Amino acid sequence: MQQPVVGVIGGSGLYRMEALEHPLEHTLNTPFGSPSDVFVTGSISGVPVAFLARHGRGHTLLPSELPFRANIHAFKQLGVKYLLSVSAVGSLREDYRPLDMVLPDQFIDLTKKRESTFFGAGAVAHVSMAEPVCAKLTDILARAWLESGGQTQSMEQPLLHRGGTYVCIEGPQFSSIAESHWYRSMGASVIGMTNMPEAKLAREAQIAYASLAMVTDFDCWHPREANVTAESAIANLMKNAETAQKILIKAIALLGQERPVSDAHHALASALVTQPNEMRAEVLERLRVILSH
Repeated sequence: MQQPVVGVIGGSGLYRMEALEHPLEHTLNTPFGSPSDVFVTGSISGVPVAFLARHGRGHTLLPSELPFRANIHAFKQLGVKYLLSVSAVGSLREDYRPLDMVLPDQFIDLTKKRESTFFGAGAVAHVSMAEPVCAKLTDILARAWLESGGQTQSMEQPLLHRGGTYVCIEGPQFSSIAESHWYRSMGASVIGMTNMPEAKLAREAQIAYASLAMVTDFDCWHPREANVTAESAIANLMKNAETAQKILIKAIALLGQERPVSDAHHALASALVTQPNEMRAEVLERLRVILSH
C-alpha cells in the first residue's frame, strides 16, 4: 500500500468514495480508541487517498459519540498530510442557500462533551487556532469547484462561497429559534455539529485541514423558510453528495500535483510547552505519532 497523502472525512450523505481505485479496508487501533469505521485506502488520479465515513458507513454515531481523537490519529498513522472534511450545515445567511457549498475559514466551538486535545496527562501544548483552516487547501477546493463546472454567480445554480464562520454545536437536537438568532448575531455563516474538535485535533496532528460544507437548510431563523428537519436535510444531502464527489476528485488531483507546504505541517514547532525529553516514556509513546513529521 502506498502511503496516503490525502485524507477525506465523509460526513452525512457521503459514506464512500465512488472514484477510489483499488480500494482496501483497514481496521486501525490508536492510543485513543477505535475510529468511527474501517479506513478505505486506494488512489484517485494516481494520488494515494484514505477515506473514513465520519458517522460510520451506516450512519450509526451521533456527533457527540464520534471518536474524534481516534479518527485524526489514524489519519496521521497512515501518513496523511492533507485532510478534506465534508459535512452538512445549516445556513445562517440569506445568501448562503440550500445546495450551495461553503469553504469556512473560521470556527466557533460551542461543543460541551468532547475531548479536544491529544495532550494532557504529562504533556502540555497550546497550538494556535487563529487561522484554523489551511488557506492553500481552501484555494485548491475553490479551484476544484470551478474545474468541476461549478458557478460563482448564478440565481438558479448552486454557488460556492469562500469564507465564513462555522459555529459548531453539540447537538444532536437542532437549534431553537432564539439560539439560531444568537448564532447569527455572532456573525456565524453556517451551523453544524462535527467540525469541532476535528479541526483542532488536525492542527495538533500537524495535518493541513479544510472543510467543504454542504448547505442543506436555513436552520430555523428564516421567516419564510421551513424549519430544518432531519428528513429535509437528508433530501438535500443526497443532491449535494454527487457534487461533493466531483469537487473532491478534482481537489485530490491538484493536491497530488502541487503538494503545498502548509503552516499546519509545523504547528507544534512553537506550541510544545513540555519538550519530548521532559516527557515520561509512556507519555512519549502515546504521542509518538502526533509528534512525528
